[in-house]
Amino acid sequence: MRMYDVIAKKRNGEILREEEIRFMIEGYVKGDIPDYQMSAMLMAIYLKGMSDEETAILTDAVAHSGDMVDLSQIEGIKVDKHSTGGVGDKTTLVVAPIVSACGVKVAKMSGRGLGHTGGTVDKMEAIPGMRTTLTEEEFFSVVNATGLSVIGQSGNLAPADKKLYALRDVTATVDSIPLIAASIMSKKLAAGNDCILLDVKTGSGAFMKTLEDSITLAEKMVAIGEHSGKKTMALITNMDIPLGSLIGNSLEVIEAVETLQGKGPEDLTEVCLSLAAGMLFLAGKGSLEECRKLAEKTIEDRSALMKLAAMVEAQGGDPAVIKDPSLFVRAPFEKEVKALKSGYITHMNTEQCGIASSLLGAGRITKESQIDYTAGIALKKKVGQKVEEGETIALLYASKRDLFADAEEELLKAVAIGGQKPDQGPLIYARVTGAGVERLV
Repeated sequence: MRMYDVIAKKRNGEILREEEIRFMIEGYVKGDIPDYQMSAMLMAIYLKGMSDEETAILTDAVAHSGDMVDLSQIEGIKVDKHSTGGVGDKTTLVVAPIVSACGVKVAKMSGRGLGHTGGTVDKMEAIPGMRTTLTEEEFFSVVNATGLSVIGQSGNLAPADKKLYALRDVTATVDSIPLIAASIMSKKLAAGNDCILLDVKTGSGAFMKTLEDSITLAEKMVAIGEHSGKKTMALITNMDIPLGSLIGNSLEVIEAVETLQGKGPEDLTEVCLSLAAGMLFLAGKGSLEECRKLAEKTIEDRSALMKLAAMVEAQGGDPAVIKDPSLFVRAPFEKEVKALKSGYITHMNTEQCGIASSLLGAGRITKESQIDYTAGIALKKKVGQKVEEGETIALLYASKRDLFADAEEELLKAVAIGGQKPDQGPLIYARVTGAGVERLV
């Protein structure tokens, strides 16, 4: 078999056979297929697409290019959640403890942030002493003892994905739905969980900017999960405005704790309860309505908060900051951002909000950037709220005063103020299962 012939076949819009897909992934990982040929294949896929079956085979081949985690040493059903990334998206820190408090194990590997989106691992490392790199034995032990563990991706997990993503990043082939679906789901399959709940973001702060593209991506990923024997469901959630009011690492841990205390923002609380209900439903804990009530109860009785504290302690972190978030170290400098005119906030470009937070030190501009865990933004006004000229719409936090000017400029560009109160968009647009798409609005 020649890679040349496989490229030509996809270039002509034909369906690739399973052995052809596995040949190219295995050959690329081994180094037998050079970057220039794989670049040509990625562009052919970008232009001609892939069928659901092709995408499922590609995903499986990428997943099996490295270690496949065996979670059989963890008792009971294991359920995973994946978000396609956003700004202020601290849902894992809320949802995982809720699901665990309902008796379902959460053994989750999460990523770091890059660019305008935050990463769960970075947020967790804002907790003093918190370890996100555990041995497999430690990981299993924490899950069995506390019901949950969230760690960074480690070992040789889906090495083909790392190579392919680096190539996509420099060949203008990142935004191909089959390639995105294969990238995400290969890591989910390699992680070994029984059930997968996907939080597919849509809007200005998401990778998928339109609802239709988000639904298409969700359908692809659900089809891959179901094809691989995993119970899989996706929710399409709104990322046209930041989720919650706090953006930045320790700030988002604080807001997650407040949500588990029943004092969180309405939008964050609603999305987290919906995600948790979906995870519990996949794990067989009842109907979606029954699972929603189970999730709500864990906030009311503080059992989810205690689960988060237990996991933090088991991974070397200081549980005191979970029980009392005021103990978190705060940034030494803050600056008010004031409205330039009166009116209603009609739109917030969420990506620009994320960039503003990164400029303060809360995110990575490059992979080598050092994160300031105390940096970030507290939004005092959001879309739909009335503001007066000169009124504070946000607070910026940083460890250096000279970071404020660029961040303030970026944030002000993100906020549109008009004379008419806008319609509020829904928080959750749709639910996608193997049976199809259920639009919720």
